[in-house]
Amino acid sequence: MTALARPTHGRMLGGVCAALARRFGTSATTMRVIFVLSCLLPGPQFLVYLALWILLPSEETAGSGW
Repeated sequence: MTALARPTHGRMLGGVCAALARRFGTSATTMRVIFVLSCLLPGPQFLVYLALWILLPSEETAGSGW
């Protein structure tokens, strides 16, 4: 497993799904489909996505140790 950081390449919106896909060894498309399907269920999925977008460092800043 790799460190959880939003990639600079291969992201569509915020890079959260791409980061989670890289972390768990799946494709980014699979992770995006899972996220869209989970949004059909009741719960705070969109708020969790926004929180991860804010809290996860971008790949360029994660590598600098800052």
